[in-house]
Amino acid sequence: MILATRSFPQLKATMEAYSRMANRDLLSSVGREFSGNVENGLKAILQCALNRPAFFAERLYYSMKGAGTDDSTLVRIVVTRSEIDLVQIKQIFTQMYQKTLSTMIASDTSGDYRKLLLAIVGQ
Repeated sequence: MILATRSFPQLKATMEAYSRMANRDLLSSVGREFSGNVENGLKAILQCALNRPAFFAERLYYSMKGAGTDDSTLVRIVVTRSEIDLVQIKQIFTQMYQKTLSTMIASDTSGDYRKLLLAIVGQ
């Protein structure tokens, strides 16, 4: 219940304390103790608390990686983060994947949809 009721700074401090006490990180412990949707949900909360731009950069990458595009994830993140932290997400994305978010969007989308997304991300 702590993961659902505490602020991200509190969760980050909890994860750091857990790592010191248990000699392993909380993310790996969640992976050992839970599975399926519960594991995915708990890990998402922890990853977001640790580094929110990296969390969204990873989600964006996997929304476009491989065949097909998870358009709902791509649009949801680009639109909802556009006026919050999309600049940081783009920077982290480039660091993590050695390509720009704009490049990946341009290669994975087409037409007016591509133009719209690139306009939002600042191409």
